[in-house]
Amino acid sequence: MTLGPELADLEGSARLVGASRRIVRAMLARVRTGTVVLVEGERTATFGEGRPLARVVVHDPRAYGTLLRQGSVGLGASYAAGWWDCDELTDLVRILERVTTPARRRADALARRSAPLVEPLRRLAEWVRPPERVRTREQDRLHVRAHYDLSNDFFAQMLDETMMYSCAFFERPEVTLAEAQSAKLDRLCRKLALSPDDHVVEIGTGWGGFALHAARHYGCRVTTTTISDAQFEYATRRVAEAGLAERVSVVNRDYRELEGRFDKLVSIEMIEAIGWRQLDAFFAACARLLEPGGLMGLQAIVIDDRSYERAKRREDFIKRLVFPGGFLPSIEAMTRAATRVSDLRVVDLEDIGRHYAETLARWRANLEAHAEAVETLELGESFTRLWRMYLCYCEAAFLERHVSDVQVVFARGHWRGALAPQPTRARP
Repeated sequence: MTLGPELADLEGSARLVGASRRIVRAMLARVRTGTVVLVEGERTATFGEGRPLARVVVHDPRAYGTLLRQGSVGLGASYAAGWWDCDELTDLVRILERVTTPARRRADALARRSAPLVEPLRRLAEWVRPPERVRTREQDRLHVRAHYDLSNDFFAQMLDETMMYSCAFFERPEVTLAEAQSAKLDRLCRKLALSPDDHVVEIGTGWGGFALHAARHYGCRVTTTTISDAQFEYATRRVAEAGLAERVSVVNRDYRELEGRFDKLVSIEMIEAIGWRQLDAFFAACARLLEPGGLMGLQAIVIDDRSYERAKRREDFIKRLVFPGGFLPSIEAMTRAATRVSDLRVVDLEDIGRHYAETLARWRANLEAHAEAVETLELGESFTRLWRMYLCYCEAAFLERHVSDVQVVFARGHWRGALAPQPTRARP
């Protein structure tokens, strides 16, 4: 919903605030599916009709100019600052998503058509004068720590006892979040046919959930790596407390620094942290770490193929305020990179994105249920509001199918095996 830099000064005088208010209201007049009730002081205006319905109460009119100037970044920042409130944040983002979809699709089509011409010129320009945004490994560490090193205690309040921070799989609506996370892990483990004979390398430890699950239920050895100091310490402690130190080794190293060959490789929603320029390096490293007949299980949040070219360079709310350095790959971008730099090929793909909205809703419910405990962490009200917006923003994106989540199995060239037809927990 960005209208351009010429509106950068709209947050100032009463005249400009009034102009930005009128523009935002004109944009809301385009709402066709769903209803936005806008309340400011004594004034109430209704836009659209039907469900979903979102009631927005504006406390500070500077929110209008911030939204116009910064788009989704302004939406999230102004909410975190307390300039407006909405009890139906997910519904509001869904309505706004529907309003902006036609313009976004036109931009996506233009970016996709021009990519073959523009990309070689951009690469040449970056070779002549490397931009600051080409990241070093130390910058990767800083980006990861900015998100994952916030507070282990905070994530413990949001997640369940598995400490999995990724899409769960709800086999039945009534299952707990922990049961749904275990089902997700079983689904991936069974696709890889994990067994006690396997040595698995995991790229992106998280808080140790997969490594513990695979070692405990499938008997394999796991070497798992992270560049988050907080996660490294937490996962190492969990492994020791579980009595699995002989099977699970947690290391604090960049995945590109790992050595050796492994039977299987797993990476669960870590690829989003590497940046789109590192896709080739990521898949090249994965292939190097796998035996010639090895399998790789990748779970990733993905954006539609048609949106990838535009979105990969666009800074949005999440990239700016929540997850610096992040990006969303597309299925096409991942498969192209994998085949360009390695002999990895896709042998199985399952879209589980329909389960992510429920996962996010459960995380948000956990934070609300543990509000007093979160408050004792002294992270601040703006942080709490930022994360409420983050979870609702993502939930809306999955409900509107703007993004999804996939489990992909890649195989190296010598693999001639068979995948498990129905992923269920292996019996010990």
